[in-house]
Amino acid sequence: MKIAFQGVPGAYSELASRALFGAGAKALPFDTFENVFEAVDKARGGKGLADRGVIPIENSLAGSIHQNYDLLLEHHLHIVGETYLRVEHALLALPSARFQDIREVRSHPQALAQCSRFFAEHRNIKPVVWFDTAGAARSIAEEKPDDVAALASEYAGKLYGLKALRRGTQNEAGNFTRFLAIARNPSPPPRGSKHPCKTSIAFSAKNEAGSLYRILGVFASRKIDLHKIESRPDPASPFEYCFYIDFAGGTGEANVKQALAELRGLTRDLRVLGSYPRALLPKSKRNSNSRTSRKP
Repeated sequence: MKIAFQGVPGAYSELASRALFGAGAKALPFDTFENVFEAVDKARGGKGLADRGVIPIENSLAGSIHQNYDLLLEHHLHIVGETYLRVEHALLALPSARFQDIREVRSHPQALAQCSRFFAEHRNIKPVVWFDTAGAARSIAEEKPDDVAALASEYAGKLYGLKALRRGTQNEAGNFTRFLAIARNPSPPPRGSKHPCKTSIAFSAKNEAGSLYRILGVFASRKIDLHKIESRPDPASPFEYCFYIDFAGGTGEANVKQALAELRGLTRDLRVLGSYPRALLPKSKRNSNSRTSRKP
């Protein structure tokens, strides 16, 4: 199976693809999220180079990745799985490098922001924006500077022959990114499985008083738990919005079928983006509010 992801080898998205599909799947790197969707899609000029795509959709600290919400509507692909990846940034450098000699650290701007305390405590080290965490690690391996490091996963460090000068450099220990698996065809929701399902939908609400209240009441009256609500501007209608909802349950369940049937009369352009097994945060980390040590 070929899995498309955004970034270079060693990226967190590649780690997510391994979590979803195993190390035996072939991970294919692409430059942009749009390229990932095109690699899976065979419509709208897509190339269909990959069987699945893996995209980040939200981070527990930084919030939603809006571009990927928009791409889910632009492409008629289906969500077939999800996983949560704990993001742990390591300070990676050449095997010969010493921490006291580091003067510059490269990484994606979000990773640099997530490690702001490290830079506040080491003001002699300059954060430098790079296009990708793993790309920053690769640049160290290629350029071989003794005074420059990268913030990326330890997996990226091993891939590019770098050593970890510091581990767990991020401000918060509970830093998770939720990734989605996308495919050309929907996967049938598991039947008779003890593992709970999640369903994702998108729709436009009628522009009238109480419309969203009535929509949410469809779920409340059936005791369906809502996991997330996201709104995005509707490009076809200025200052009107599309809504995305993730909720508990699969499309094969009676109460979900009833809810979707009622929603079709209350919404415009209702679309089921996918019904898939729900991922859980690792138990040992789910309720942790601890922060990483501030000591170097």
